[in-house]
Amino acid sequence: MTVGHKNNPALETLIIGSSAAATQLRDMIRRVARSNASVMLCGPSGSGKELVARAIHDEGARAAKAFSAINCGAIPGDLIESELFGHEKGSFTGAHARRIGHFEASDGGTLFLDEIGDMRFDMQVKLLRVLEERTIVRVGSSEVKAVDVRVISATHQDLGAAIADGKFREDLFFRLGVVVLQVPSLASRVEDIPALIRHFQRKMPGEAKCRFDDAAMALLMQHGWPGNVRELRNFVERASVLHGGETLGASDVAILLNPTAALAPRPAVPSSPAAVQASADESAAAHAAPHAKTPAPGRPIDLKREIETIELEQIHVALDLADGIISEAARLLTLKRTTLIEKMRKYGVQQQAA
Repeated sequence: MTVGHKNNPALETLIIGSSAAATQLRDMIRRVARSNASVMLCGPSGSGKELVARAIHDEGARAAKAFSAINCGAIPGDLIESELFGHEKGSFTGAHARRIGHFEASDGGTLFLDEIGDMRFDMQVKLLRVLEERTIVRVGSSEVKAVDVRVISATHQDLGAAIADGKFREDLFFRLGVVVLQVPSLASRVEDIPALIRHFQRKMPGEAKCRFDDAAMALLMQHGWPGNVRELRNFVERASVLHGGETLGASDVAILLNPTAALAPRPAVPSSPAAVQASADESAAAHAAPHAKTPAPGRPIDLKREIETIELEQIHVALDLADGIISEAARLLTLKRTTLIEKMRKYGVQQQAA
């Protein structure tokens, strides 16, 4: 089959960004949309695999037909067969009426099977049979129904390891992955972050939109983004709720990226009159001084040093909150454990790895 609407400009509104990774992804989507071949999307959680599946559907000849999505890891094992293939009334406890499954509902269109690696092994056998025979049988029925469905699946797991461990069928992998498409992480295309932020803010009222100064944007582009595009979307929403209409600096962004830092122990309240006066003097001096993130004539800012200072402070806070456990500190900072260890070495932070 041929593409129904080649070079659809709507694809640019689904896959945001002008980076090499985003451009290559759009090109691959257009290529695979030209056929009915099964596609497996691989990539980290939050990278937008369902969005890519939707784009493949919209770019292909099935665009006018149904697109259905099901998360194989979110449905109890004893209900997955009914969800996929449907059931007849009275076929099991709670089956009060006939139900059309996702395969039948997607006839002529596309079915997206997310987190396929979580599917129960016995269901993998039934799914393979449906893909090969292109027929389904509802639970509690003997009627065989032909279905014409393009299947797109997705996983963040290493299915090669799952196959080696006997947890995923190799024949099903090859049937689902006629084409395997890698969806890039946000960390591999950080230059798309400004465009993605504008996209997420597009439908926000003006007073809810935040702006980010150069230091803030630099910090966003240095962040590891373990939650990928989903994490960035949540960050933009959090920023709009807490700082709508404001221009944020690097220190604001550091706090928004690590909201758990707000739980860090606060300094003890001074008890003596002298200590109280000293604290007040320090506060007044801080408010009287020019804002550190605002350049002044003849007083340039060392942007790299400012960002490193903020990063080091947040690492210390996270390690304190995590009682020195690096894996927990990395989770609080939304970094990979190895990335945190590298940063600790960079700054000379001495802490026992855990």
